[in-house]
Amino acid sequence: MNKTDIFIKLKEIFATVFKDSKLELTEKTTASDVDKWDSLNHVVLFNTIEKSFNIQFEFDDMLELNSVGEICDNIFEKLN
Repeated sequence: MNKTDIFIKLKEIFATVFKDSKLELTEKTTASDVDKWDSLNHVVLFNTIEKSFNIQFEFDDMLELNSVGEICDNIFEKLN
């Protein structure tokens, strides 16, 4: 799976978790750019990503990965 495929899948996950099909994501999107991206939804988001990609994040990863681009890069590394 390449980064473009990962990003497309992430867009779907974000739309589902934040219940916003019109959510505009870029690699630079952070929690401060998404109204409902609070600490609770951060955990829900990472849990959903783990299930969707069949991967595991380290606790530190969940704290340090702040942008969509960073999350995408980390997923790419885990899959390859």
